[in-house]
Amino acid sequence: MSKKPTELLRALSLNDAIGIGLGAIIGAGIFVVTGVAAGISGPSFLIGLFIAGIIAGFNGLSSAQLAAVYPHSGGTYEYGYRLLTPLFGFSAGWMFLSSKLAAAGVVAIGLGSYIHQLLPIASERLISLIAVILLTVVNCFGIKKAGVLNLLIVSLTLLSLLYLIFSGIPEIDSPKFTPFVPFGISGIAESAALLFFAFTGYARIATLAEEVHEPKKNIPKAIIITIIMAILLYMAVSIVAIGVLGSESMSESKSPLQEVAAALHTPGIRTIVAIGASTAMLGVLLSQILGISRMMFAMGRRGDLPSFFQKIDNRYKAPLTGIIVTGIIILLITIVGSFEFIIRSASFTILLYYSITNIAALRQPSTEQLYGKTVPILGLIGCVAMAVSLPIEVVLSGIGLLSAGFLFRLLFHLVRSLSEKK
Repeated sequence: MSKKPTELLRALSLNDAIGIGLGAIIGAGIFVVTGVAAGISGPSFLIGLFIAGIIAGFNGLSSAQLAAVYPHSGGTYEYGYRLLTPLFGFSAGWMFLSSKLAAAGVVAIGLGSYIHQLLPIASERLISLIAVILLTVVNCFGIKKAGVLNLLIVSLTLLSLLYLIFSGIPEIDSPKFTPFVPFGISGIAESAALLFFAFTGYARIATLAEEVHEPKKNIPKAIIITIIMAILLYMAVSIVAIGVLGSESMSESKSPLQEVAAALHTPGIRTIVAIGASTAMLGVLLSQILGISRMMFAMGRRGDLPSFFQKIDNRYKAPLTGIIVTGIIILLITIVGSFEFIIRSASFTILLYYSITNIAALRQPSTEQLYGKTVPILGLIGCVAMAVSLPIEVVLSGIGLLSAGFLFRLLFHLVRSLSEKK
């Protein structure tokens, strides 16, 4: 049975989907953000980490419930259109594209830095550009090949982190966990808000839902397994990091896990952790290209972007236009530097995206609700609570970005309407 021209190929297994989720989560969060969280709340950031994981879990279940019933590319963009209004759907798609493109540029720059530390064979910027080009080319050969590469990358990252965990357990010094709550409940709450964003990569599974085998069964499983594995891994790594280095030393370092490795005596630990950091960033960048190109595909199919974004390569069943445009934009950002305005608003854009997810899950008919209304209500409350804690300049940046999106949509639809009348 042949596929329709605007349908993607279902080629991802359950393991592939889990790998893509983990590849999107295990990146800068575990290698950098844990140190920032340690400075905010001391050792008690472990509690913040657990709270963040639980809130991410509620949001993940809402995504799983929606993706099981509407297994199409675009994730929350598609749910917003189907269950809410076109403006809700567009808001989710625009926020996803703008924030993920800017973030991908930052990740690419960071990746060049990490690889340069291991193999100083070229400048950091050149390494970044080569990595973006190679990952873009891999994506052009279809989701299956990209999924296989992602599993390899994620496996290397997991092995390096497991090596760090088991190397560090004998070196844990319990006095480093005291005082456990030096900055009170407010410190824990702030660390939870920060760490929530480290978990949000699981939504990449929903964005790629159109390419997953047996989506009704595999997508909820993949999202739940991904979140559980991420929570356990983050907790284990964080306990070792605090026990070996201490929260104060973690907060003073831009690469706390490499500092932990330097304090250990296991053979090759520093090199292995550096490799893990490089593959983690590589995995995040690969998943960013996958997710962004599929969002462009979904928005092209619904008419919020030019129709050529919905075209699919006949041989590899990949949205080549979206992949190539994504690669070019990330290359440009890597060359000129990050868009600080968009990066600054990332916290707001992510919370808006997941708020729309939860609202859409609440609007589903009761026969489609796998987890009832309690889960999306708790997810929405968590998003709103964290949004309230954001600095006003972050909220204003996010509102400005969203307003720019609405202006773009208005002008694009106006131009398209005029061209159709000619």
